[in-house]
Amino acid sequence: MYISNLNLPEFKKCDSKGEVVYKTSTKTPCRDPFIMLVGDMYYLYKSSMSEAWGTPGQNKKSIDVICLKSKDLENWCDPVTVLEGIEVSHGVKDMFWAPECHYYKGSYYIFTSVFSNITNHRSVSVYKSSSPEGPFTDIAGGCITPKDWDTIDGTLYVDEDGTPYMTFVHEWTSLPDKVGTMAYAQLSEDFTHFVTEPVELFRADAPEWASTGVTDGPYLIKNSENHLMMIWSNFSNKGYCIGVAHSLSNKIEGPWVQEEKPLYEKGYIENFDYDGGHAMIFKDKEGNFKITFHAPNQKTPDGDFEHVIIRDIIEENGTLKIK
Repeated sequence: MYISNLNLPEFKKCDSKGEVVYKTSTKTPCRDPFIMLVGDMYYLYKSSMSEAWGTPGQNKKSIDVICLKSKDLENWCDPVTVLEGIEVSHGVKDMFWAPECHYYKGSYYIFTSVFSNITNHRSVSVYKSSSPEGPFTDIAGGCITPKDWDTIDGTLYVDEDGTPYMTFVHEWTSLPDKVGTMAYAQLSEDFTHFVTEPVELFRADAPEWASTGVTDGPYLIKNSENHLMMIWSNFSNKGYCIGVAHSLSNKIEGPWVQEEKPLYEKGYIENFDYDGGHAMIFKDKEGNFKITFHAPNQKTPDGDFEHVIIRDIIEENGTLKIK
């Protein structure tokens, strides 16, 4: 498999105090996890909203972007606030979610969903740092997605020519038929704005298994035969799940077709009883590919909460399979 933003340099500050705050095996609280390997350190980017969920009486004044560090994908140490909601000046309602961290031409960029008081819409904004540990600063003076749309879940894809694109969600909440779409636009070289108008890729109701108008969590990868695929999330009749779309042109513009069945849904893995989704794929230290997502999608009656799931993922028969 090929992920377009994995040309990462050796980062010299890959140290850790070793104070374990979470373990994957005992359920690290998180929605929409994003994991990046830099040097010999794994970085897990998440919203601090996940820290408050499941904790009775906890009420944070702002929702920040934080990261945790790990040497082994099990023990997570040294939580660092890389972006403070209270410091952002473009009208965010003290709330970030679904942060992703991408490396491009010598800098690290966080794409995150926000709610803007300026536009009164959900939006995607971009922040820059020289370090994966931040601090990240606002480079666009606000959100870069269309100001009259509800948009979330921006992700980076760089094509063979080195052209950067953002794929993102045009939310069902701002569409007349309440069916969300997946969209993309070309980014400027400094990631401060779009240089093309957004184009729709597909609708939430495109796959046969889809039961709602949700389009969440796009992430693009190519297989060993240079075939472009996207994982993304919607709901099936078994709950929140992960689907796979295929670009017939192997270009971001598509056309895109959907697999008949989800890549992951409730009951997919033996003894796994929860729904889950909003996934991304990363490479581990041994060169194997992993998929991470959150499950369950909301707190269960018995008190289980959203937490990080990490599984092996492989290519098989032209598509993806979770082991």
